[in-house]
Amino acid sequence: MRTSLIPQKPVYFGKQDVLDYKAICVFSALGFFLDTDTFWTNKSSLPAATDFELDEKGKVISSRLYFSWHYEPRDLKLAQATDEFADLFERIVFEQSKNLKVILPLSGGLDSRTQAAALKIVGAEVSSYSYSFSDGLDETQFAQRIAKAQEFPFLRFTINSGYLWDVVDNLAKINECYSEFTHPRQMAFIDDYEKLGDVFNLGHWGDVLFDDMGVSDDLPFDDQVTVVLKKVVKKGGLELASALWKAWGYEGNFEEYLYERIRALHGAIDIQSSANARIRAFKSMYWAPRWTSVNLSIFESIKPISLPYYDNRMCEFICTIPEKHLAGRKIQIEYLKRRAPELANITWQDQRPFNLYNYDWNKVPWNLPNRILVKAKRVLNRKKHIQRNWELQFLGEENEKKLKERLFKEPKLTEWIPRELIREFYRKFQTEDPVYYSHSVAMLLTLSLFSKYFKN
Repeated sequence: MRTSLIPQKPVYFGKQDVLDYKAICVFSALGFFLDTDTFWTNKSSLPAATDFELDEKGKVISSRLYFSWHYEPRDLKLAQATDEFADLFERIVFEQSKNLKVILPLSGGLDSRTQAAALKIVGAEVSSYSYSFSDGLDETQFAQRIAKAQEFPFLRFTINSGYLWDVVDNLAKINECYSEFTHPRQMAFIDDYEKLGDVFNLGHWGDVLFDDMGVSDDLPFDDQVTVVLKKVVKKGGLELASALWKAWGYEGNFEEYLYERIRALHGAIDIQSSANARIRAFKSMYWAPRWTSVNLSIFESIKPISLPYYDNRMCEFICTIPEKHLAGRKIQIEYLKRRAPELANITWQDQRPFNLYNYDWNKVPWNLPNRILVKAKRVLNRKKHIQRNWELQFLGEENEKKLKERLFKEPKLTEWIPRELIREFYRKFQTEDPVYYSHSVAMLLTLSLFSKYFKN
């Protein structure tokens, strides 16, 4: 058996017997399990890019790594890199969509826009959709313009406050509690997918592969580790993990334990000449398979999925592209300008109101009129503007009632997590800093559902 460079579905092996409390502390800090960790000491996730030999009972006999992330940039101009990307990306998209009706989630960003261009070019039949938060930014306006330009049928969904509580039990069973529940917004309209097509074409991980990591390429190793930690550790995550570490009787400092684990994993990546490439490799090896891929199971519970950016060939391609061409999304931008100029003319959501031809103007003084307009609209509209996933699910009287039921009325949760610890973090979320402690509460909710359905 062979695992992909970025597996789109975690594969677990071993017994669910003894809880791995140290791994759960890490899970609480990051929101995903690190390396091959799971909830259990004798159960592991198969690592990526590995060939496994199995016996007749499915037990692993031996394993061999068949690919290592590397950085061997070729002497390419941006135009050449874009040509190669266009050929490879369109070939992958064609293979993944041939003779199928594609379901394409659209946003105002670049990844799904690039897919929309390629799907049109290869002649795929496409049905598209997008969604927005109630009382939040309506990103469907950008997605709808992309769909219209490509002549794709388009549906608009609105994610309403409190949707989570109707689907959270089903969600826990689908992702087996290997990810917290505030991010998979697709659960809000999971019953609507069935009629849209045959296969999802998902744009996950394009924004990581086709951008830099925001650091100097000569950043020293120890500084890289610090950057990685900042990227993977969630607000409030260290505090919750440290509290659990102490409650479960471990000696020493959790933060030091986590630092040494991250340092060892990052140090094992043999990329010396580019800090950006090395950090990208870390994220692709440990973040994508254990966080991004976990909630792909929601799409897959309805229809098969395809992911052009996950393709092994795309990962291998990235290892040969100079960082200067990846930085700032240059290749995708150039591709869209060439292959779909009408899409390049549509507002880039992250750079609004600018598009792919003039986004460099998104700086003072040229962006001041738009910034003033946006602020004025928010001042005039006194209703709270929803910006984050958890706000729809945790804020408001009815949401608070449902959340408290899950945190304080699940008897199995307090068998292994002290009630006072749960109360303290919920109190801090309520009275001190809801933004900072939202992740902590989301993780406690996840552990509550795990206790209900999976803990022995």
